[in-house]
Amino acid sequence: MTNLRTFPKYIFVTGGVCSSLGKGIASASIGALLKASGYKIFVQKLDPYLNIDPGTMSPSQHGEVYVTDDGAETDLDIGHYERFIDVSLSKDSTVTTGKIYTEVLTKERRGDFLGGTIQIIPHITDAIKERIQQAAKKSKCDIMIIEIGGTIGDIEGEPFIEAMRQFRNELGSKNVLSMHMTLLPYLKAAKELKTKPTQLSVRELKRQGIQPDFILARADYKIPQALLDKISLFCGVEKRFVIPVTTSNSIYEVPVKFYEHRITELIAEKMQLQNLQTNIEEWEKLLQKINASDQELSIGLVGKYMRLEDSYISIIEALKSACYACGCKLNIVWINAERLESQTSNEWEKIKKIKAIIVPGGFGNRGIEGKVLAAKYARIHNIPYLGICLGAQILAIEYARYILNNPQLTSEEFDEYSDSENHVIHFLPGQSNKKSKGGTLRVGSYPCNILRKSIAYESYNQDIVHERHRHRYEFNNYFRNQLSGLIFSGIYERQDLVEIMEIKNHPFMVGCQFHPEFKSRPHKPHPLFFQFIKIACMDKNKNATTF
Repeated sequence: MTNLRTFPKYIFVTGGVCSSLGKGIASASIGALLKASGYKIFVQKLDPYLNIDPGTMSPSQHGEVYVTDDGAETDLDIGHYERFIDVSLSKDSTVTTGKIYTEVLTKERRGDFLGGTIQIIPHITDAIKERIQQAAKKSKCDIMIIEIGGTIGDIEGEPFIEAMRQFRNELGSKNVLSMHMTLLPYLKAAKELKTKPTQLSVRELKRQGIQPDFILARADYKIPQALLDKISLFCGVEKRFVIPVTTSNSIYEVPVKFYEHRITELIAEKMQLQNLQTNIEEWEKLLQKINASDQELSIGLVGKYMRLEDSYISIIEALKSACYACGCKLNIVWINAERLESQTSNEWEKIKKIKAIIVPGGFGNRGIEGKVLAAKYARIHNIPYLGICLGAQILAIEYARYILNNPQLTSEEFDEYSDSENHVIHFLPGQSNKKSKGGTLRVGSYPCNILRKSIAYESYNQDIVHERHRHRYEFNNYFRNQLSGLIFSGIYERQDLVEIMEIKNHPFMVGCQFHPEFKSRPHKPHPLFFQFIKIACMDKNKNATTF
């Protein structure tokens, strides 16, 4: 699309009424359709919170921390963008108020503003616009999608909305497009959807100087055409550009539904994109797989951030993608690691009914012994086990206790004051428990050499892979020669760090220090997840596909 190279197009996506409407899924779906139309896409999330990044935020409050190849700790929506659009995003994809203010105040302290008074307008808004344009330039994208977090009316979000307004005025409506997603709540007593919250949300958006080009009307029930017409009338948006977005059985239905509502054609009309042809064959094939998956596979997820499923959203989506490829339907059995520590807990009744166990990452010592017991159960009963980051460390600790007959073996993270000879897991070289928590982890993509004649090699069929990390603890090489039967099948050779370990003569008991879920895609599951699910469902479906 050479006619766009010198001047990229920009699509802003905002939300109203409440959070968690699905702006991220909508942005990702639109990006996927535009990519399927032949355009190069880049996506950016503008988050109004004051944190520098989500790295120190609790998963129970904010969901998982997603990591990019270049080591950015980001909002979980970046994961949706990558999965849907199948692109590798970067640090340029995530901007927070904390980053913007830090950047502007650093310049002020350095004297860059020559003693001038620093204000929201123009200094903060200029910094926001500069971040957007830098990302577009570095990515060399044709179309850039910018999602603004939070909702219209949030105090902390107003500088971003003002920057958006200025951006549109400067570049023109043919180059900057506004999409506003808003809720139509259903009142059970009245038995109807209500448009008033949408009207008020759009009114607030107009008050801040922005007339939306599209309204994405979000509802849990089918929206009658009369209500869409009413939204059009009261919000000043042409009927064709009011798009119903009803709750789907799968998030991967959204691109197809948007396509059916001709959203790419309407975007092309607004932004004067020529000869647009959208190929959604890949998405249609995926939906066929999803709908054909009828045999249920129960996977136990042993975690401790149980209040919010988004804490493990990338793992859930990676499991689903692997299940689709294997012709089965995922049933996640949520198992509370803390409750496993009580031998009489009902969690043990759950764990006896599952076909495989996955232990995800996490921090701190809460629920650790429960996770160790889950790993022990998987080892003894030959149940497929996949340990990710902390889950890999749990595998090592449990197996070391078994082989060396020493229940005191643990991680330095959980017992930093005990004898270091008991630390199967210890601080990474160069790390220290005295470091601050933010921005000090080993993050980003690193190469891993794969040992042949291993489950890891059978999964990848490659000698070297690149995977994303987020941790500060690592397997202690002091124990490497003491644990017979534990195969170290993935190594980061530069520092001789164990990246993958697996138990010999077990169907699938694998731990990886990295986070494979971040590189899984709905159309192509991650090799480790695929192998894990294939082994787990082998008795149920011996015709699992390959990719």
